[in-house]
Formats: sequence, C-alpha cells, structure tokens
Amino acid sequence: MSRIHDVFRLGKHKILIPYVTVGYPSIDDTLKVVPLLAASGSDMIELGIPFSDPLADGATIQQASFSALKNGVTPEVCLETAAKLHKQVDIPQLFMTYYNPVFHYGLEKFSRDCVTAGVSGLIIPDLPPEEASPLEATTRKHGLDLIYLLAPNSTDERIKLVASQAQGFIYLVSVSGVTGARKTLPPDLADFVDRVRKVTTKPLCVGFGISSPEQATQVARLADGVIVGSRIVHLMEARDDLLSVGNFIKELRHALNELP
Repeated sequence: MSRIHDVFRLGKHKILIPYVTVGYPSIDDTLKVVPLLAASGSDMIELGIPFSDPLADGATIQQASFSALKNGVTPEVCLETAAKLHKQVDIPQLFMTYYNPVFHYGLEKFSRDCVTAGVSGLIIPDLPPEEASPLEATTRKHGLDLIYLLAPNSTDERIKLVASQAQGFIYLVSVSGVTGARKTLPPDLADFVDRVRKVTTKPLCVGFGISSPEQATQVARLADGVIVGSRIVHLMEARDDLLSVGNFIKELRHALNELP
C-alpha cells in the first residue's frame, strides 16, 4: 500500500491538501512554507513543477509558474527541493506537473528520481487515461501513485475508466475550467461527486476554486479531501514571513475538524 493510501486508511478526519509552486516566490520560500503547511494541519502537500504552458491553471498559478521559471526552476531543481523537504516533513508529497516535462526528462528516470526524492504521487492534468499506459507502467513499477482528474462534464464512460485505473485518490475538478479562487462553488458539485461515488469506493478529493474555510467545509461534506492552491499562492505574495499562510491552513484544518 502507498503512503497516500495510508493517509486515507487512517480515516481520522477530512484530508487537507495545499498546493504551492516550487520556487515561488523563491526556493527558500518553498523550503520554509512546506514544513509550515505540514505543522499547521495539512495531510499531504502538492508541489507544482513550473511549466511554460500550464493549461489547467488560472492567472494566479500561471504567474507563479512563470516567475519560478524565470528564477531558473527546472524539474531537476524541484526534485532536489522535494528531497530536502522529505527530510523535514513526514507527510506525502505529490508533484503536479504536465506531461511534456516528464516525457522530456524520461518516464523511467523521472519515476525513479521521484521515489528517491520522497515523492509519493503524480498529478498530470493534460495526460488522459487513454494515453497514460507508458507512464502508468513505470509509476506502478516504482510504487508511485498516478492520480487522474475528472471534471463535471466527464462522461459516464470516462468516470468508469478513471475509476478502474485510479491510484491514491481521484482528483475531482469542481468546475469545467482552470484553477483560481472563487466566491462560490458550483451548485451541481454534489451531483458530480455522487456520479463518481456510484462507480468507485476510492477516495475523492475536490480542487479548483476553494478559497475559504466555508467552501472547504462545503466540499468536505461531499468528498474525502479538499485541495487548495490559488489562495495559498496569493497569500505567499504578502511576504509576511508566511504567517498568513500558516493561519489560513489552521483555519481550514479547524473547519474540517468540526465536521463529524
């Protein structure tokens, strides 16, 4: 069983997964914020590898990605950073990236180096399950969880396919669009989660658009985990020794712990 599976197996509370872009605003900030996120109540950490064409990301994460690229952040730098963080935090780290950097790096080498760096899973938004066999074979070989995404407009056939191939958990995109903080969540989110629940018992985590404790609670009543990204990236711009980030995660953790 994977480390990600173990997090859900414990079943102590709803799972909280924050996202940060590696190297934004700097590598030092990443090395500081991840231990803070873990200490503030996060169950896993999603580390974004910056890419020049982040098609699933909204303006906030796009800007962070471009800034990190200008800072010279590469997949190699991200692996080095993950390895350093693995020595500091005892919760699973996930890489969120796109297929081009992974393919260019080499599927076998990337999977092997991820495990060496202490990474437990990969999220690749632009890799559909129909085309994922080569990467899935090498991630399974090395014990990495390859996590697939589903959107509200996913067909029943796509949902069944992802459910059959899913490892770790299934990432449910709350809206048919890109990442970004939103004032409200879509009214059909409950129906979407229910559609997926009918075909799988695997954990479901919802991301895209969650930016407040109230929204996190709303999502957690439906799903097993909550993923928060753009709001955290935005708070990291404050340059207040990351106090606002830590306080925000504590607020989310408290709100989720209040659920039965």
